[in-house]
Amino acid sequence: MNNPAENTRTVVVEKVFAYPPEKLWRALTEPSLLAQWLLNNDFKPSVGQAFQFRADPMPNWSGIIDCEVLIVEPLARLSYTWNSMGLESVVLFTLTPGEGGTHLRIEQSGFRPDQEAAYKGAGYGWKNFVGKLEQVLEGDAA
Repeated sequence: MNNPAENTRTVVVEKVFAYPPEKLWRALTEPSLLAQWLLNNDFKPSVGQAFQFRADPMPNWSGIIDCEVLIVEPLARLSYTWNSMGLESVVLFTLTPGEGGTHLRIEQSGFRPDQEAAYKGAGYGWKNFVGKLEQVLEGDAA
């Protein structure tokens, strides 16, 4: 029998930030900071917590992403579902401290073969979001 997960793809974006894990963790988990680089949200870092990301609606899209927190390991791992427009995926952030900063790995998994546009869009989107995250970390707010 086929395992549906075997037929899915994952977007991976990685970057080393010149900041300690504590600073990155705040930007990943504090709703006001998260809104500055990702999307407006009602996020709470608690396993099982349902929340939404909200963007401006566009043609054929409500602008709402339904999520549920799956993993909260402070300063190390954060994961939640990311469901919108028929896409049911999982986002995982992994923080690894190292020389001169913190390595951040972002994985979004669960893209089916018929979701090519969503897969490509996520690759572009996460790279763009990481650039905004860098700007938030450079500011005094984080």
